[in-house]
Amino acid sequence: MRLTLKPFLPRSLFGRAALILIVPIVAIQLVVSVAFIQRHFEGVTRQLTKGLIFELELMRTAIAEAPDAKAAAEAATALAGAFGMEVTLPALVTSEVVDVQGWDDLTGSIVTRALRNGMPGVIAVDLRSVAGMAVLTAETAYGPMQVSVQRIRVSASNPHQLLVIMILASILMTLISYAFLRNQLRPIKKLADAAEAFGKGETVPYRPRGALEVRAAGAAFLDMRSRIDRAIETRTRMLSGISHDLRTPLTRLRLGLSMMPEDEEAAALLSDVLEMERLVDEFLAFARGDAMEEPVEVDLSILARKLVENVARSGREVSLTLPQEAIAPVRLRPQAVSRAVDNLVSNALRHARHVSLTLVYSERAVRFVVEDDGPGIPEAQRDAAMAPFARLDEARNPNRGGGVGLGLSIAADVARSHGGNLTLGRSEALGGLKADMRLAR
Repeated sequence: MRLTLKPFLPRSLFGRAALILIVPIVAIQLVVSVAFIQRHFEGVTRQLTKGLIFELELMRTAIAEAPDAKAAAEAATALAGAFGMEVTLPALVTSEVVDVQGWDDLTGSIVTRALRNGMPGVIAVDLRSVAGMAVLTAETAYGPMQVSVQRIRVSASNPHQLLVIMILASILMTLISYAFLRNQLRPIKKLADAAEAFGKGETVPYRPRGALEVRAAGAAFLDMRSRIDRAIETRTRMLSGISHDLRTPLTRLRLGLSMMPEDEEAAALLSDVLEMERLVDEFLAFARGDAMEEPVEVDLSILARKLVENVARSGREVSLTLPQEAIAPVRLRPQAVSRAVDNLVSNALRHARHVSLTLVYSERAVRFVVEDDGPGIPEAQRDAAMAPFARLDEARNPNRGGGVGLGLSIAADVARSHGGNLTLGRSEALGGLKADMRLAR
């Protein structure tokens, strides 16, 4: 099985930048700790221990040259006072006397090893029993000798202080780098938020800031957003003009046909005119989209109930399932969403007897799920069914009844303008088509 660190790495740009910042600092700390503390302080400790060994050897030589034990003890005491030590001769030594050092003693093992290697006859080295003192027990000509010396005489006194200083300095530099990094990444976050909002159909205020590259990207985004807004506005105005130009002759035709004698031919022509008006309205609804509507806070449960009530007035029934818990309002374009969901429900009612509408909430999205018991759409044709003016087979043709195949296209376009998408599948509950329209929250 291949192991990877990718699932444990941060996904955001800020998290990754912070990781890039922290890893080198930690690595430098480790290198300095190993190269400086372990080498420099070990070397200092060895040099200090050698000096102590020289003094102890002088003391043992004086003891060996003494004529008796009393003279040896006096000579040892005199030298110990001159060297800043405490000596006991002879010392009481038990079988339990062993080398002792603390688990957090960085240089204890070096001191013990240096004393044993540089001075024969060492019985034990105790570096823990007496705070701040090193106690050495060694053989002499007049029995065991116990010498107590301050610990600073045999090892460097400030490795812990250096570690504390290094850690505090690293924390301070990390905080400074964190503040600087946050300040540099904030413009990128604002650009991402503005782009995400524009993808949902909202235009939020944005001004390029930050480094030159970020400013260039922000200026390019503003230019792109302006061009898209102008293109949408131009298209909407053009279609409004087309709508006016088409509706005027259609109105005259309908008025003229209404004044003709009522017969089958006049009724057929009037039906064609009405059908043309419906096709024009449907085409304009697709081309216009939701560009002219401002997003507002909407209670989607109320919106869904109104859609079902409108269907009930036409004599059809749609089962509605809403979340049991209270649902918070969602910011969107209500008319566009209503038109999209209504298109999905209308398509389902055109080809099925039983239709259900389910509203599903999640932390990041809201979904309108429309299911039916109709023939469905083959998997190979589902993507094509959402294309404008798509014409499928007669089993489930969205153009049946005079449609132009824009219902699913309008729903997909509305979903995309709200930061979501429309997916088609097979309904597990009813066996027909399942249309899942997801909108970002």
